[in-house]
Amino acid sequence: MSPSSLSIAQRVSSELKALVALSAPLIAAQISQSAMGFVDTLMSGRVSSLDLAAVAMGSSIWFPAFLFMLGILMAVTPTVAQLAGAGKRVEIGEHVRQALLLGCLLSLGVLFLLRNAQPLLILMDVAPQARPLTLAYLRGVSWGMPAIAIFFTLRHFSEGLSCTKPSMVIGLIGLGFNVLANYVLIYGKLGFPALGGAGCGWATALTMWLMCLCMLGTVWKGQVYRSAGLFVCWPRPVKQELWQLLKLGLPIGCSLFIESSIFAVIALLIGSLGVDMVAAHQICLSFSSLIFMVPMSISSAISVRVGRAIGQQDFRLARLAGYTGIGLTALIAVFSASLTLSFPAAITSIYTRNPEVAAMATRLLILAALFQFSDAVQVSTSGALRGYKDTRVPMAMLIVAYWLIGLPLGYGLGLTSFGPGPMGAAGFWIGLIAGLTAAAILLSLRLRHVSSRYRWRPHEYR
Repeated sequence: MSPSSLSIAQRVSSELKALVALSAPLIAAQISQSAMGFVDTLMSGRVSSLDLAAVAMGSSIWFPAFLFMLGILMAVTPTVAQLAGAGKRVEIGEHVRQALLLGCLLSLGVLFLLRNAQPLLILMDVAPQARPLTLAYLRGVSWGMPAIAIFFTLRHFSEGLSCTKPSMVIGLIGLGFNVLANYVLIYGKLGFPALGGAGCGWATALTMWLMCLCMLGTVWKGQVYRSAGLFVCWPRPVKQELWQLLKLGLPIGCSLFIESSIFAVIALLIGSLGVDMVAAHQICLSFSSLIFMVPMSISSAISVRVGRAIGQQDFRLARLAGYTGIGLTALIAVFSASLTLSFPAAITSIYTRNPEVAAMATRLLILAALFQFSDAVQVSTSGALRGYKDTRVPMAMLIVAYWLIGLPLGYGLGLTSFGPGPMGAAGFWIGLIAGLTAAAILLSLRLRHVSSRYRWRPHEYR
């Protein structure tokens, strides 16, 4: 039986298998990277509350800047996937060389920002006693920025070629090394001085360099990468290629920054509601972020599948890959939301033993369950649109959904008498649900429009 004669159910089943095979290593890689942040928080908190605060405040500065840089470099994945689908392997090498050059330039900008963050700390009203330690932490992290830029450029190159296992293996290696480096540098073991929270920054930088070297070695030795000719020459600036990277990647970077910044703003606004409310909100956000690793990883796989199909000019397969991936993430979200609604008390007990905080968090988890579905649909749809290399209009849609719908509604419900009265953190979560639902609807309409612009062709399903 030829692939073109398969039934719709068989085609969907085949696409699901391909998506799961791509996504599973990415999920493990994302969870291992998220675990690094958890380890940093846990190990620095055992030194003192001041060290924990320094790491938390420092992370709130470097992580959004890192996400902005990462978003720009994410343009590599759909471009490589489309070129690979079209059989233009030689062009891939030049594209990735330009991305490496751009990544290094961006990382130097972030490095400079982190090493001169004193004005930001004053603007954020960081306690004077925490500023020296926060700056020391940021200066340690800053040395890892060039390494993490190179790592993610090569990782996106690998993922664009449908090779996702290296991301998983290197992520797990990085997690193990991060624990060891934290232990040595934070607490002063093996003859090293005890650096506290600052040691956490240096451990993060060393982990970034280890992951970079592992990915470089993988790409250098891997047979699957050789046809791209990545290392045949040193990268030299090519204005047109750099412009195309920025044109595609800048909206992605802005979208990630917009998404991360709204959570930072909400955290600041909730801060006036008391420590227990902040803790309950943080529990729900932490749990939701962990669950989000699954749809976000599938989103990356959707970008690869759609991009490869576009490169092959198999537009029906591109449409099938996009909607199958969205359906898969929606089903997973229904399952995770059902578990959240069924066991809210058990979930909160993992994070806290304070009965007041647990009661607040349990109520918020009901809203967090609804949040998961909209979040999964919007991120998977964004992944499909990246596969089509459509990023500018989705960025504008996210601005509307988050900043013109979600945040104003959340503020009105949470802190003012708008609606049933001040609802506290619950009002902000309702606003987030509304914003994410608007984003899911707008992005779905955009995907329908973009995919319909491609003519249907009788190519075989691959």
